[in-house]
Amino acid sequence: MRYLHTMLRVSDLDASLNFFCNQLGLVEVMRKDSEQGRFTLVFLAAPADVERARAEKAPMVELTWNWDPETLDGGRNFGHLAYYVEDIYAICQRLMDAGVTINRPPRDGHMAFVRSPDGHSIELLQEGEHLAPREPWASMPNTGSW
Repeated sequence: MRYLHTMLRVSDLDASLNFFCNQLGLVEVMRKDSEQGRFTLVFLAAPADVERARAEKAPMVELTWNWDPETLDGGRNFGHLAYYVEDIYAICQRLMDAGVTINRPPRDGHMAFVRSPDGHSIELLQEGEHLAPREPWASMPNTGSW
């Protein structure tokens, strides 16, 4: 057995792609529109996984957008997605500058949580050694739930 992908239903494909690609930094690997099923599937991979995802179809996040409006609730009920990042402070600053709330700031130089436009919880983990605590992160409180 090997990991293939995690599917997330999204209510606004453009807002979700803006978050996952432009703000978080994932890359669109593949897209499928189903006229008959009235949905769009968009597969995303972390930059370091793009070639492997294209070759093996893994590991990826599948955004599923149903063309007919529907109410999505929860988001945290599946747990969270987790990604290693090269610089936890740099990505949190980039996300915050883009208007994303940092729900759990990287006070420890190791871990942070943010949410997608549909409320999916995303864990960001510093790859390798923890970075030294740094302001404004070290004293920043949690915001909302994560």
